[in-house]
Amino acid sequence: MSKVLIIYTGGTIGMKKDYDSGSLVPFDFAHLIEHIPELSHLDCELKVITLSLIKDSSDIGLNEWLEMSKIIETNYTQFDGFVVLHGSDTMSYSSSAMSFLLQQLDKPVIFTGSQLPIGDLRTDAKENLISAIQLALLQKDGVPVIQEVGLYFEYKLYRANRTTKINREHFKAFESPNYPVLVDSGLHMKINHQSLWRKKEENSHFSATQRMCDEVVLCKLFPGFNPNYFESYLGAYQPKVLILETFGSGNAPRDKHFLDQIASLIQSGIHIVNVTQCIGGGVMMGYYENSLYLKDLGVISGKDITTESAITKSMFLLAENLNRDDFERAFHQSLCGEISE
Repeated sequence: MSKVLIIYTGGTIGMKKDYDSGSLVPFDFAHLIEHIPELSHLDCELKVITLSLIKDSSDIGLNEWLEMSKIIETNYTQFDGFVVLHGSDTMSYSSSAMSFLLQQLDKPVIFTGSQLPIGDLRTDAKENLISAIQLALLQKDGVPVIQEVGLYFEYKLYRANRTTKINREHFKAFESPNYPVLVDSGLHMKINHQSLWRKKEENSHFSATQRMCDEVVLCKLFPGFNPNYFESYLGAYQPKVLILETFGSGNAPRDKHFLDQIASLIQSGIHIVNVTQCIGGGVMMGYYENSLYLKDLGVISGKDITTESAITKSMFLLAENLNRDDFERAFHQSLCGEISE
């Protein structure tokens, strides 16, 4: 019998309504099938592990990512697939981080959650959970169809490190603006085989990394910002990576004071990565004159990577202690399908 490990981290999906009090209370995942009898029809064995401390997704960060990575590494040979239940607010960050931490995957790791608690009458939690488990079980000729970290929400499976949350009210909460949907779940599972990730070295073996560096900051530019804004943004703090959210195809003001600060930060050893504020498309430095200056200064193009993925990829690469050229080269390389080369 196939086996799926469910890792519960917290979030809306793990709540149910106490109809006597009207309050939301934690759901007991140890008795999952009792509450969701439909799971008994999946013909698989389910095991649930919870993080050492259940948290709202706003509180999840490096420590929780490394704990999830360790759980999957420890149980990797014992299970056919993995489902991570996570709050939707930061799911794109966590699932992107896991795509970098879990090296050479040949099994599915599916993140999912819900907009309504699992015990709510109109909940989307049951469908998301059941379909995520089905995707974790999906095989062809004894080989897992999904061999990467995915994010399943509202009838669609996305490559996790290509996603961003776009809506807090609709059940369709996520989008993958620069990469096709992997699986469309309707009456049948419609699989986009051409878009599925396969590891580049067939004979390579799965491994999990237990190192990340949090010396990363994000700065979003906006029209009309005070020249002192950028300088005071960091203050005395010297991060190792600055993710700069720019306009359109990677454009930024040509203000001399601003550009001088960019040059100074790069000369001090800080990697600056240029990502677009737009939901779709990517950075093309040099396409307009207002991005050519950044390119000449040594700013790294984020191409079509999401902000979530740029942050977590930087955290992953920093742990490798790469020099500037190697960092830029690795950032431009598609490690697990997160960026178009």
